[in-house]
Amino acid sequence: MTRRGVHRLTRYAGSRRRATVFGVLSVGVVAGLVATMMPLLADDAAAAVVAVADTTATTVPQDGDNATKTTLATCPAPCDGNRFGSRDAIVGFTVSGVPATAVNLRATLRVHTWRDATATVTAYASDVDATARRPAPEQLGAALDRVSTVVKGFNEWDVSDLVRGNGDWTVALAQSGLDTRLYWASRENRDPGLHPRLLISYDVGTGTPSASPTPSAAPTTPPTPAAPSPSVEPSLSPSRTPSPVPATTAPPPPTKTPDSGSGRCGTVSDLLVPSCGAWWGMYSPASAATGWDHGKAVTDVEDQVGRRFDVVHRYHDFSNVGSNGAFPDAYQQEQMREGRIPFFAWESRIFSSGTVLTWADVYSGRHDGTIDAVAGRIRAVGSPVFMGFDHEPEDEPAKGSDADFVRAWRYVHDRFEAAGANNAVWVWVMMGWSGHYDRYAGLYPGDRYVDWVGYDPYNFHVCNGSTVWKSPHDTVGGFYRWLDEHRLGVGKPRMLAEFGTNLHPGDPNAKRRWFEEFPAALKAHPKIKAAIYFNSAGMTRKAGDCDMTMNHNASAVAGFAQAGRDSYLRQPTPTVKPR
Repeated sequence: MTRRGVHRLTRYAGSRRRATVFGVLSVGVVAGLVATMMPLLADDAAAAVVAVADTTATTVPQDGDNATKTTLATCPAPCDGNRFGSRDAIVGFTVSGVPATAVNLRATLRVHTWRDATATVTAYASDVDATARRPAPEQLGAALDRVSTVVKGFNEWDVSDLVRGNGDWTVALAQSGLDTRLYWASRENRDPGLHPRLLISYDVGTGTPSASPTPSAAPTTPPTPAAPSPSVEPSLSPSRTPSPVPATTAPPPPTKTPDSGSGRCGTVSDLLVPSCGAWWGMYSPASAATGWDHGKAVTDVEDQVGRRFDVVHRYHDFSNVGSNGAFPDAYQQEQMREGRIPFFAWESRIFSSGTVLTWADVYSGRHDGTIDAVAGRIRAVGSPVFMGFDHEPEDEPAKGSDADFVRAWRYVHDRFEAAGANNAVWVWVMMGWSGHYDRYAGLYPGDRYVDWVGYDPYNFHVCNGSTVWKSPHDTVGGFYRWLDEHRLGVGKPRMLAEFGTNLHPGDPNAKRRWFEEFPAALKAHPKIKAAIYFNSAGMTRKAGDCDMTMNHNASAVAGFAQAGRDSYLRQPTPTVKPR
């Protein structure tokens, strides 16, 4: 949510992450799973498989043969006035192809419905036969996960506590809080795109899996330019829900070989890829009111949420002076000493004067002194750091053509390389908006020049005039799928270089729930290895129906803090010791 959008890309290092999508269950009070899990693909692509069986468990005889219906149903008792009318959705899976060396296995169930509903649907382990015509509801097994508000489209549950590897697994989804039926797409639905899915992901170890890492603090970063002159906070433009577009020509295959990694949780590759889970980061802007203290801007938020951030994000300019241009500054030096990973987002402009450089200005050699000075300071850090150049270039028409951007990116990258600043980990950041899908292949500098792929997804809701409330899964999923389908940046880790959500004017707890559900969305998109919250209004407004910050009220803070406690987002950070 910086200036007008944000996206970033990462080159994958560490143990290769495997992911497979499996046909999954329908929804209701009980959902059973029985689908075939195909062997995972070497290039991390996902494969969708239809569930082998699903049905609705109920004692209502009028329902007929539920095993052949195109929908599944969930409903508590009493249901639509019938005290014997409860219904549970049942779906079954047979998982195979997971190697014995698999570690950190995650299983996420996704089921589609056609309406929003104020209802809670909980996933349980189940012994119900998913092939039966109309089985009676049975005692529910262990609770696995719940969705506190049903949204139109796919809803998801983390069922990792049940699905531990190869075998047959059945899940039951139970509904409460709404005493009328909800219908879900079954495996018999005529639209294959709506069939239930199970997403399985894991890391491949090289030996005996190690114990889970001890949670460690994570760093945060503010995204405002620094003193001495007032910094200009990046602006943001409303994003739109990505829609399918014609395929573009795929780039050539990667020329870099991703690091193999140890395959054990708790390790970090030379390209800053955690072997398990994902980094939790923050952009928290400083202001004149606080004396442009970029350190306090981060630690104040850390105090609110009860943890240190892994990644601290800041925007810098081409002035080569002060905190805006002569980076890393004293605040960042201190943050690195305390264990945070810096992300230097370098913009070809001068914040204090508002001057905008063109990409031709950059690759013409006119600013080589600035480029070389920054490269020298980055080299002197002596440890890997995240480095970006002109995030969201698709929204910068005044700077030049897409080809000009690619030429400028490569020029800056090559000068860093020549200066020996090989510790710069390059993050390519796009908006990720569907309206620019036809441009991304032409904006990609090439695998040799990019280490991470990043993008900036937002649930703006009313802030950009939309009436759509996007779940975390829908917010991050659009460009993620496009990258997979068009094979851009294959094998590279992905970063949410900015992400955020608005409040919901009609539901005071919606933002809290959104944050609480966010870790599950990351687990369902395992190539995302870092997520950085953009804690600023950016180009939006602050009003009763619009506030994109995560700490505007106690409820939002509580939800964000809960997300940050998830073990998936508590990975040990590498030691960065600036000179």
